[in-house]
Amino acid sequence: MTVSHEVLAAPAPRMARHIDWSWAPRGILLGLLAFAIFGPLANLLLWAVAESWYFPHTFPISYGFSYWAKVFAPRGGAVDALLTSVGVAALTVALSLALAIPAGYALARLKLPFRALILLALLIPNAFPNLPIYVNLARIFYELDLNGTVLGVVLVHTSHGLVYAVWIGTAAFAAVDNELSEAARTVGAGAFRAFLDVDLPLAAPGLLASAIFVFLESLDEFTGTYFVGAPDVNTLPLLLYTAGAGGNYQIASITALVLLAPSIAFMFVVERFLRADVLAKIGR
Repeated sequence: MTVSHEVLAAPAPRMARHIDWSWAPRGILLGLLAFAIFGPLANLLLWAVAESWYFPHTFPISYGFSYWAKVFAPRGGAVDALLTSVGVAALTVALSLALAIPAGYALARLKLPFRALILLALLIPNAFPNLPIYVNLARIFYELDLNGTVLGVVLVHTSHGLVYAVWIGTAAFAAVDNELSEAARTVGAGAFRAFLDVDLPLAAPGLLASAIFVFLESLDEFTGTYFVGAPDVNTLPLLLYTAGAGGNYQIASITALVLLAPSIAFMFVVERFLRADVLAKIGR
């Protein structure tokens, strides 16, 4: 059987290319999400190094770090505000943990009545608009001579920080195997000794994560500090608000970056110490 040269030389039929467009919606969604997250950050970085920038220019006309020197100059007030913010946040963490450790242990280990209602009640400060709450707190603190004091600001910040401290603290103690503390008691340790030697060290990573959340919440808190502490207690969020309201966008952007840096750094610490078994116990 012979095959003609024309048949042998005939080109093979081309396969039609099929382009899969199923990735397009996801790509567009991820692009929009990335723009929503990194777009404001890029604008913040540009303002932080912009010496001159005005309409209709898309990018700054000149760049420099002279505003950084102004912010951190002795008369700039940023260093004092930073130290005040860190001090208030540290005191808030100490007070929140002092209340959250016994409360978290009791909620995790003891059969308390209305346990779910107690955990739900801790969400009340975040369940309502902050403005009317802080206005009434300012009036009450004024009568108690706490308005314009560091103690008053710490108490306000603690009311919000307890949500993180108690909820995560409860989950941290619930994640500790109760048989370990029972084993310590069988060899002669008392209840308090077993708590110090067994429960507290094992719950420490979760408690550290809750302390970081409380610290960041206090560091970024503006409304409560404004109504209760201003103008005597000046923190970085207040400095940021003053600069932004006055049109000093370079100073406001630099202050925002200073506030953003510990948040990013501490999130890596939280990811390291907040284990999956602790997260699974939150709210239970």
